[in-house]
Amino acid sequence: MKLSARNQLKDRITQIVKGTTTSHITLDVNGTIITSAITNEAVDELELAVGKEAYAIIKASSVMVGVD
Repeated sequence: MKLSARNQLKDRITQIVKGTTTSHITLDVNGTIITSAITNEAVDELELAVGKEAYAIIKASSVMVGVD
């Protein structure tokens, strides 16, 4: 698999929380926690499981943070 995204972080899945239609997948990448929301269907197709190696692939035009 080749991707244009340059931010590809590989580590192990530490948590999967399945909701009605969406799952939250958590990876611990060298102490940095990264969480992604993906469909339950994608979790099943990718055969994701806690302890399995996976990539966090980050491709975003912007990341915003705000406070009052």
